[in-house]
Amino acid sequence: MISLSPDEARVVDDLVRLYVAERHHFENLAGQLRLIADDPGLSNYIHSVKWRVKDPDHLRDKLARRLIDLRSRGESFDVTSDNLFLKITDLTGLRILHLYARQIEQINKLVLEFLSENMYNVIEGPFARFWDTEYRDYYTSLGIEAREGKTMYTSVHYIVRANMRTARTGEIQVRTLAEEIWGEVDHTINYPHESPKLACREQIKVLARVTSSCSRLVDSIFLTSDEPENGGANSTVRAQPASAAVAPTGGL
Repeated sequence: MISLSPDEARVVDDLVRLYVAERHHFENLAGQLRLIADDPGLSNYIHSVKWRVKDPDHLRDKLARRLIDLRSRGESFDVTSDNLFLKITDLTGLRILHLYARQIEQINKLVLEFLSENMYNVIEGPFARFWDTEYRDYYTSLGIEAREGKTMYTSVHYIVRANMRTARTGEIQVRTLAEEIWGEVDHTINYPHESPKLACREQIKVLARVTSSCSRLVDSIFLTSDEPENGGANSTVRAQPASAAVAPTGGL
């Protein structure tokens, strides 16, 4: 349980109420961002997209954890009603799912083109969170900042600011279908608080390693398929139209 003083709890509750009052704007932003799936270039690479706005209870928990972390380091809480929508960048989120890791080279270029054309300001990114160090050099070679994370997932992120009078931000994540399996399992069992069951935590770590191996295998399959002697298969083939978009109940 997260323990807050009455004054701290009041600050967090006020921020959550502000978000709830403005939530419809973030729903609109999510709807606008998901149009990325209709982009003619990106639709060749996208398997599907998912989007959501943050659950108010999840925001309350996130703010409380942030407040306690800053307090433990002797620092003041840094989120206010004036900067909430800039400090908390994942109040709305879009997730782009694709088949294999090396598609990110073209996806990154096309995502940046889409954002520029539609007048979104990229205020942070692209950056890749990763845990398998073999991916570091690959992301760096593409001009994507590589950030090694404590959690065992791999995803490319863009923090964008909408072209609106009031400053509001959202997050775009790009990951493979294999990484999505791990992410959904971890999010269900291990988020926002770590599972108390050691066996579950260890199994999730094993799943991350299996996921990484799966991603490498799918990359290898497509690289082999593209070899001239095999007829030069089209590397942009996808298993399902990009228009197959669903709104998840889980969070990004």
